[in-house]
Amino acid sequence: MTITIKDLARVAGVSYSTVSKALNDSPLVKPETKNKILKVAEEMGYEPNFAAQRLVSKESKVIGLIWPTLERLAPSSLVSNINEEITKSSYSMILSVNSIQSSIEMFKRFQVDGVILFSEGESESTETLSLPSVTYGVGKNKSYPVIDVNYQAAMEDAVNYLHQLGHKKIAFVGNLTTTDERQIEKSIGFQKAMTKLGIFEDGCLIDTEGFGWYDGYMATIRLINSPYRPTAVVSASYDISAGLVRALRQENFNVPKDVSVLSYDNIPQMANMEIPLTSVGVPVEEIAQSMVQTLTKYIKDPQSVPLVQTLKPVITERSSCAPAEKNLISE
Repeated sequence: MTITIKDLARVAGVSYSTVSKALNDSPLVKPETKNKILKVAEEMGYEPNFAAQRLVSKESKVIGLIWPTLERLAPSSLVSNINEEITKSSYSMILSVNSIQSSIEMFKRFQVDGVILFSEGESESTETLSLPSVTYGVGKNKSYPVIDVNYQAAMEDAVNYLHQLGHKKIAFVGNLTTTDERQIEKSIGFQKAMTKLGIFEDGCLIDTEGFGWYDGYMATIRLINSPYRPTAVVSASYDISAGLVRALRQENFNVPKDVSVLSYDNIPQMANMEIPLTSVGVPVEEIAQSMVQTLTKYIKDPQSVPLVQTLKPVITERSSCAPAEKNLISE
């Protein structure tokens, strides 16, 4: 037997409209009344009729998320946090790992209210998206709202932090050959900070030519065997850092005694690495919250949110950085 809103109203002893407001988390219903109705709904096994709700409210209460890859940990962590924020907002989420255009077509069929988009440098045009959309990364050349996480500022903060610890020989390990604007912004930020401090040198940029653990590992081996002898290394991501640390330890370098390591991706998992890494970036929880709140506002009123919102990166200190005393990598 299907339980309806009218059944809930009868058992709870309230009106039909009160039940409807309570189930939609309306502030017009007193908290004690809302809790009573939700308890009755749970006890009676009530399941909302999304099709009927859509006809009344013109909303599906579903958000689509497009992400081309879940292979790397930091993106996966962000997706998990976004899902939590979407749930808090009384929406549900559909995840697609297909191309942008095919995902959009699928989301149209599901009649989602809006889309959270991660292009990962994808070359497909996103200028004509037909659904309310929000992305994160670099706040330029977009026709829809962007949560800009300020990669350049993050890298400048990383370099300045290490320089204040006495490091003057600092290397950057990241993907320099990609067309992904996120990675390009990181390398630009690093170079700007090093140049401003007067410590930029040939050989301080190490190209991983990829985003994975093994790419970071091989790039670090090349760094160790290169003429450039850093006392500190800035890594472009969590996954690259995992390979970087493994290579350093394999070659008998102690982190942070021999070489300090500071990584981009401000995610809690940094604390669980074999060496807890000091990290820089906008905390992943803040990114997720900003994206979901922006999209839900944008769905209701496109004029209510700015095209670009720039967040402030922060450094989370752990145990992978120490003051520079002597350049042990060169010995």
